[in-house]
Amino acid sequence: MNIHVDEPLTPAGRVLVQPAMDQIINCVLGLDRPVGIQLVRSVISDSLILNHPRFTSLLVKDNHGRERWKKVELDIDRHIIFLPDAVDGSNDDDEAAVNDYIADLTVSCPLSTDKPLWEVHILPAHKCVVLRLHHSLGDGVSLLSLMLTMCRKVSDADKMPTIELPPSSRSDRRESAGKRFWKLLKMIWFTLIYTFEFFLRSMWVRDKKTVMRGGAGVELWPRKLATARFSLDDMKMVKNAFVNTTINDVLFGVISSGLSRYLDDHSPKPIKEGLRITGAAMVNLRPSQGLQVFTELMKSGSKSRWGNKFALMLLPIYYHTNGSDPLQYLKRAKMMIDRKKFSLEAFLSYKIGCFIMKCLGPKFVSSINYRIACNTSFTISNVIGPREEFMIAGVPVTYIRTTSSSLPHAITMHMVSYAGKADMQILVAKDIIPYPEKLAKYFEDALLEMKEATLKIRCDC
Repeated sequence: MNIHVDEPLTPAGRVLVQPAMDQIINCVLGLDRPVGIQLVRSVISDSLILNHPRFTSLLVKDNHGRERWKKVELDIDRHIIFLPDAVDGSNDDDEAAVNDYIADLTVSCPLSTDKPLWEVHILPAHKCVVLRLHHSLGDGVSLLSLMLTMCRKVSDADKMPTIELPPSSRSDRRESAGKRFWKLLKMIWFTLIYTFEFFLRSMWVRDKKTVMRGGAGVELWPRKLATARFSLDDMKMVKNAFVNTTINDVLFGVISSGLSRYLDDHSPKPIKEGLRITGAAMVNLRPSQGLQVFTELMKSGSKSRWGNKFALMLLPIYYHTNGSDPLQYLKRAKMMIDRKKFSLEAFLSYKIGCFIMKCLGPKFVSSINYRIACNTSFTISNVIGPREEFMIAGVPVTYIRTTSSSLPHAITMHMVSYAGKADMQILVAKDIIPYPEKLAKYFEDALLEMKEATLKIRCDC
């Protein structure tokens, strides 16, 4: 994908640099041992970053105020920030110290526009590096796929990590004309319902006020960050309890259970059964899901092209008491997501957004997205990572965790799977949710309860 001097940003990129939705991705790579400046500099110098147009261009505006990429000579040293001491001397827990550091970055440290929009923070005292990448450079799939070009398997230093793709949902069986017609009717029906609902959410309809809903201005409030850890084997075991269930179904069942428990324990007044809590989910629009082969992303005619190929989808969950069967949360989540899969909500939200962009500009689209965030309760994304442990320049990577800049939501959740584990970063407005570690524990316990219920069903059979 070649880029010329002063090439315009893509429509999605223009939205993501607007003040209301200015988004930076903060990705933490845990390392087996501390690293120094020279090693990081060597990795960057030998990587494809130096040849990638987005990573070697400034964000500028032309005389008409339109954002453009301007090619410049890259000075690597300006992009490396070395912090030799512990980032929080009062905290001996590496994970807590790094989470506090990232939480501060999400609200207080924008990227400087006098250099290409990325940085690498080295934290040797905590054995990790933090990659800060502006969302206009690309989405999580694009950026993680680029990172994997620098990596090699721990088990085989000559090979790149294997990209784990979700199983295809297509069936080889030929369906009858009547069944295809019924599916078409359901697609039309659910598309109409969910697109209309999306429109209402972008205008005035909002979730009811709870102890965990944010609103306008909350993106500026101080943040706290906690990590929920899941076993992919546990998620897959629960997934296999029901036919045609996915990891995303399990994830939303876990979130539904965890948020319900949080409301039970922290709400000053009793919560009405079935209370709706709406999330804004990031949906990958590429034909093939999961991480992509980097060469395919860079082909000019590829359908899985580099960039921000995602759309918003509203995913509601509902409050239920702790006495409910743990697997009921999964059943309800699966029913909701199955209906969403029949609709074209995500595709239409993307296309309508592009149309509005052409007519009214990125500021208007940004204001709509901001209003949707104000009218919903949380953000969620899930990226499928590599199957095996990998290393960079001979240093094994122990975990991958990611989060993004603060939004009007009081809760944003980003999950990345890696080598049999899945870590979810839970970023909260600490004045609304002062103890996100409790929320992380609720999520972890919810998965374990679903696992126990699944094992019990197997034993009964």
